Amino acid sequence: MDALSLAIIAGGLLIYSLISGRLQGTVITAPLVFIIFGFVIGADGLDVADVDPGNSVIHFIAEFTLILVLFADAARIDINSVRQDHNLPMRMLVIGLPLAIVAGTVVASQLFPAFSVWEAALLAALLAPTDAALGQSVISEKSVPVRIRQAINIESGLNDGIAVPVVFMLAALAGMAHGTMPASEWLRFGLLQVVLGPLVGIAIGYVGARVLDESIERGWVNESFQGIGILSLAVLTYVAAELVGGNGFIAAFVGGMVFGNSIRHTCTFLFEFMESEGQLLMLITFLVFGAALLPDGLAHLTATNLLYAVLSLTVIRMIPIAISLLGSGVRLPTQLFLGWFGPRGLASILFVLLILEESDVPHRDQLLAITVITVALSALLHGVSAAPLAQRFGRMVDRMGACEESKMVTEMPMREGHMQVENNSERTASQ
Repeated sequence: MDALSLAIIAGGLLIYSLISGRLQGTVITAPLVFIIFGFVIGADGLDVADVDPGNSVIHFIAEFTLILVLFADAARIDINSVRQDHNLPMRMLVIGLPLAIVAGTVVASQLFPAFSVWEAALLAALLAPTDAALGQSVISEKSVPVRIRQAINIESGLNDGIAVPVVFMLAALAGMAHGTMPASEWLRFGLLQVVLGPLVGIAIGYVGARVLDESIERGWVNESFQGIGILSLAVLTYVAAELVGGNGFIAAFVGGMVFGNSIRHTCTFLFEFMESEGQLLMLITFLVFGAALLPDGLAHLTATNLLYAVLSLTVIRMIPIAISLLGSGVRLPTQLFLGWFGPRGLASILFVLLILEESDVPHRDQLLAITVITVALSALLHGVSAAPLAQRFGRMVDRMGACEESKMVTEMPMREGHMQVENNSERTASQ
């Protein structure tokens, strides 16, 4: 990436920052803006910026972003509160997510008969994680009950980490079926990845929390360096897992979860970082997507690829979510609302950049194209529909009066903002 490209990207970031307040809460979302901006300045647009996804700098940014997102998303979720107070996202993750992957696999097998079952499952897993940032107006719209906003927040915070081992295993199985890896090697690889990665994450996450707590209590560290220590811990977890043969991304997710649920002091700086520097990394990822990946997706746009993208955003997602919420007490409109607001974004893009680009599956280009088309369509449809549907849903729940949807629950930090926790005396546990 040359100096002119960096100057153009910096200029775009500056201009957006100057008008970001005016755009907040509108149908013009930051991910959509930067996807379009990337496409315009890229090779298929004005061709004024050299943004190559194979560039080592881009690869490093993507890898670093995924490590931080997995660690920070897991660290901000209080698992005890989720178990006690948030049955909706638990249902969506434990029941809805696996059902969505199965449904996506079945549909892909029917639409793309040339795919092996592992490739069909890999496509479904690539598109399983959700990204609340693409529908930010939903979780920031105060008329939407806290319980519903937090269901979307918690689901998107955990499902990317849950999907990581599934995506890696399916990519390896798809490669093995193609004859690139012997079965014995795959077994060894899989065991090392899914066993050593979590073990490293547990060890470093717990020790890191204890050490940081001790340092804070002794007054040895100031607040800004607390954040630096936490970010260093995330990277250390990833590198340590890779060095022993485990999966660094799985380790980062597990390490973040253990760290966030073990530390006694509030990780304020971590959330502040994700609101500023972390947000910058995510916007650059969407820009790279628009400049380098979207043209490739559009070049492979076919009716069948587009059909799968539409089905992935609708029935493949919405029916499993509705099934997972049966018996929860929330009404059908709420089930559909939660099912629709499962945007595909950052995790799917990073999986494509870091996993699919380096894998050796037979239909890699088509898998990449379908993923890109789905994310682009999601950025458009979810971005445009978030604000009006959130306001309409809020008014509908207000007319319901006392209902399951409006039960008070604990609030947890969002990826784009820090939220206060409701007082325990004001909370009513979810049933």
